[in-house]
Amino acid sequence: MKKRLISSYDEVNDTFVGKVDGENGYCADYDISNGVFLGIDGNNFPSFVLVNNASEVLNTPKQILENSNVKINIVCDSICLYFNIFIEDLRICSIKCKNSYGIANINFEMDSNH
Repeated sequence: MKKRLISSYDEVNDTFVGKVDGENGYCADYDISNGVFLGIDGNNFPSFVLVNNASEVLNTPKQILENSNVKINIVCDSICLYFNIFIEDLRICSIKCKNSYGIANINFEMDSNH
């Protein structure tokens, strides 16, 4: 499933936010890995991503985080959640964690160029 991503980076507050276009609100948000938060909607589908202290958490220069060519890929099965952020097709974040969030088996991509 592919959805349009609206993303922004606030250099002053060093915060990265990405949300699915057309999604308004969320049901829950989870810290999937040391400051990377994933929000899900009422149907347990991803709706947004929030990273505070983004340049430090993602170990990526602020100049790169300002780029608008962003993709977020989330793959889930009943056991694991795989989460990746790409900027200009360069992977800047890769997380694998236990799927204890109730997210269905999905292959979900949020793309700013969709």
